[in-house]
Amino acid sequence: MLPKKLVCEAIGTFFLVLTIGCTVLGDGKGVIPPLAIGSALMVMVYAGGHLSGGHYNPAVTLALTVRGRHPKAEVVPYWVAQVIGAVAAAAVAVFLRKQGAAEPPADIAKAALAEFLFTFALAYVVLNAATAKGTAGNSFYGLAIGFTVLTGAFAVGDISGGAFNPAVAIGAGVMGAINLSSIYIHIVADLLGGLAAGAVFKFLNPEDK
Repeated sequence: MLPKKLVCEAIGTFFLVLTIGCTVLGDGKGVIPPLAIGSALMVMVYAGGHLSGGHYNPAVTLALTVRGRHPKAEVVPYWVAQVIGAVAAAAVAVFLRKQGAAEPPADIAKAALAEFLFTFALAYVVLNAATAKGTAGNSFYGLAIGFTVLTGAFAVGDISGGAFNPAVAIGAGVMGAINLSSIYIHIVADLLGGLAAGAVFKFLNPEDK
């Protein structure tokens, strides 16, 4: 079962990052990239949620593990599958479009805070919309998750690059949509955001095991 989950995670992350690459490395302007990226995440969550959980994000995997809804032994395999999908998508995006040349963020502290907050928001929405007892069996979870990324991209995309996902950040770095020298900001801040979301969910919902 784990190999199937990993293939699903790699596929979902691939199409999420491919969408990012093809829109951002295209004209990269206006409302199209955030709309396309949020929509891509939404449809991939619906497509793979029943099989792998539809994480496509190491920070979400970490949040679900802290919350107690993901096996600890599967964390690293999930991360590896997500990064493989992201890097493969980056290579395809560069082939289809061009190699980007992003500059580092103007303010590291602001970029780190933006990434932390909206990764927290994303993981918090995932936990509440897709795993809580009070929302069990709903059909809106994918829409809620995709729109959280859409919201974050509009709100702080110009500050941090709007990854909210370490695998996305790595893929974006490979394709030049995020400067490679600043990847550490996304990896650290995003994982901390996922960790915090898992801890907050457990605090707010101690009875929801």
